[in-house]
Amino acid sequence: MEKSILRKMTLQVLNEMELLEHQQKSQKIQKRLIKEDDIKNAQIIGITLSSLPEVDTWNLIEELWNQGKQVAVPKCNPISREMNFYVIDSYNQLEVVYMKLKEPIPNMTKSVNENQIDVLIVPGVVFDRRGYRIGFGGGYYDRFLSGYGGPTVALAFNSQMIEKVPVERFDLPVNIILTESERIQCSNTE
Repeated sequence: MEKSILRKMTLQVLNEMELLEHQQKSQKIQKRLIKEDDIKNAQIIGITLSSLPEVDTWNLIEELWNQGKQVAVPKCNPISREMNFYVIDSYNQLEVVYMKLKEPIPNMTKSVNENQIDVLIVPGVVFDRRGYRIGFGGGYYDRFLSGYGGPTVALAFNSQMIEKVPVERFDLPVNIILTESERIQCSNTE
């Protein structure tokens, strides 16, 4: 099945989830992430600012701040389709950009390069147990991952997992996927 169809079908399922169920499952996933050694040992964590129906990251970011972690969030360049990460320590350092997404305000934040990010939380819509993912279609993370060598974790609801994601030559898998019911150590072997 084509990526665009899988993305659309999964988003439809996610959008039908009740808000309370979404919050409860997001909390379970967040608790799993906090227990990860890569997170415990990290100083700078790269993470996106979630939008419904994604696994919530806003409460997670606050928890990371409470633990003394630096949180770096991406700013996208829609022309080059590249991302730059900026450390935020307050939601006041964000602005609303295209498609109603919130991004860091560069002159209020500190830029970090991919080598400074200790662990990267990678978003997506559809995942398989090998760690391959279907994102939102912009290709931003695929480009970023090609230059990033650190550990990668994805947060997903069980309903986002499928048997096999179609893979293209530039697709890079994540190392770990955390759902509300399990921790998946990904193996990208066919």
